[in-house]
Amino acid sequence: MLVTDGDVIDVAEASGGRFGPDPQAVYEAWPEFTAWAADGHAPTGKLDEAALGPVSPAARQVFAVGLNYADHAAESGHPIPEYPMIFTKFPSSLAGPYGEVALPSGSVDWEVELVVVIGRPASAVRPEDAWQYVAGLTVGQDLSEREVQRRGQPPQFSLAKSYTGFGPTGPVLTTLDEVGDPAALGLTTTLNGEVVQDGSTASMIFSVPELIGYLSAVCTLLPGDLIFTGTPPGVGQSRTPPRFLAPGDVLETTISGLGTMRQTCVAQAPSER
Repeated sequence: MLVTDGDVIDVAEASGGRFGPDPQAVYEAWPEFTAWAADGHAPTGKLDEAALGPVSPAARQVFAVGLNYADHAAESGHPIPEYPMIFTKFPSSLAGPYGEVALPSGSVDWEVELVVVIGRPASAVRPEDAWQYVAGLTVGQDLSEREVQRRGQPPQFSLAKSYTGFGPTGPVLTTLDEVGDPAALGLTTTLNGEVVQDGSTASMIFSVPELIGYLSAVCTLLPGDLIFTGTPPGVGQSRTPPRFLAPGDVLETTISGLGTMRQTCVAQAPSER
């Protein structure tokens, strides 16, 4: 569905079935879909936030970038990386923008991130051409179980960041014409109303075009793929003492111009551990 000023347009209904309700099918036909959407269409209903799911629920590849803000690298005790530090979040971790997240332990941390959604197959893309391959931007949380993340030498990030619900995105996909300057977006995380992260994409070490160029030199990026682009400082593990999420906590994640997500933390049921 398309969202505009609190109204929604049921894409399948308004397009007469040309574009179905499956978001992945829409990403596969992104140039045709955006041309159709630009013609303007009458609303078919009001926005129901509870009905919103992940912006790309069937993403085939979910990339993430570690230490992509200099001040986050500093608080983590690491030098600024020479190349993008890439890991993955497995697609089964993806979740919608509102709801509960089950905590598997007392060591789950928060990380607000700008998330890029790919709109066209991209291979060996030059950074100066990279925005042509982007469907839009959205808000993401790279939730992380820090004990699992630190296991082994060297540590392996992907599994610790892929528990069920550890990749919420939303509330909607914002197309580039509505974003403003992607290199000057404010990012905040609040925990029970307290601001714990407050940064800007202006502090990224590797920009979105640089990341797309770097990734597409190795992997063909596919429509609907996601790139979590890194987090600013203020994560729980870097505090003194460390602070992690607990059952009952309310986590709100905001990026200026893109919206706010809200997760309520609950204890993982014993049968799920």
